[in-house]
Amino acid sequence: MSRLLRGWSAILIIIAGIAPAKAEVAPQDRDAIRAVIEGQLEAIRRDDDVKAFSFASPQIQTTFKDPATFMAMVRGGYLPVYRPREVEFRELVELRGQPTQVVLLVGPDNDVVTAYYFMQKQPDGVWRIDGCVLGPARGDRAT
Repeated sequence: MSRLLRGWSAILIIIAGIAPAKAEVAPQDRDAIRAVIEGQLEAIRRDDDVKAFSFASPQIQTTFKDPATFMAMVRGGYLPVYRPREVEFRELVELRGQPTQVVLLVGPDNDVVTAYYFMQKQPDGVWRIDGCVLGPARGDRAT
């Protein structure tokens, strides 16, 4: 439930036009965050439930219980994430105290959305995705 509330809070912040702060993250962490998201998107593209689930934070894994349930959620509610035609990484910001990667996605229906990937650094230093919220597209998409 807290994930849902945090997601809606992020959407309300974005819709209200409140500019999120740039995240204070080291360059190697920025690269690692991008690699995690790209890895999950690739696993989802290949319908590799287990690999896609492995990029999720422990809390997300607990919420969805198993890879098949997680992927069913992605297929059913995140079509632009499940089958993006285009992916464009934007800024890394801080929303609700958490580094959040902004990614522009063009879905299979050509709808453009902005994905907000909440990121969480694990005690072992590895980054994991701690939620994803889709919102209206912000800014022009690169051609």
